[in-house]
Amino acid sequence: MKWIPIHANIDDHVIVAELNPNIKSPDKFIGDYISNLSRSSIESIKPLWDFHILNLKTSEAEGTGVFRCHHSLGDGISLMNLLLASAHKVSDPEALPTLPENNKLGVAKVASLWSTLGFLWNSCVAFFLLMCTAVFLEDTQTPMKRSKGVDHRTRRYVVRSVSLNDIKLVKRAMNVVIFSLFIK
Repeated sequence: MKWIPIHANIDDHVIVAELNPNIKSPDKFIGDYISNLSRSSIESIKPLWDFHILNLKTSEAEGTGVFRCHHSLGDGISLMNLLLASAHKVSDPEALPTLPENNKLGVAKVASLWSTLGFLWNSCVAFFLLMCTAVFLEDTQTPMKRSKGVDHRTRRYVVRSVSLNDIKLVKRAMNVVIFSLFIK
């Protein structure tokens, strides 16, 4: 496999769904729409992402945007790093955002030592249990464990709306600019 330069047409990636605004249960419709998106694959002949705009008023929002990307583009951490990298400080637009530091060095060193010891202990116990499970124990049945036939079940997603005012509040508190083209 290798990277191939292409010319991306934004119309192939941004999908504005034509919806009837008088749908009886818009919240359920949005959940079903996202569930159906999860069952369809992204075409491999174009870049592996798309953005769906659903102009449908729900109980929490005037509209919904769904960003879908292939897992090969990045995991949760790398995508969050991308989000943070697109934010800049108001005082210094060239600097990346930083989190406030704790100046209590003595307490931090003791807490760090206990944290490190706890991490090492928990890692040893987890490794021991992993080896025991691989050799003679059976894996515990949990709601998260995959069972037979689960591949074809409908997926359900929990949707959480975030107010633009809440985003602005966080932006002001952290003294950063977030997507300066969209939020003023």
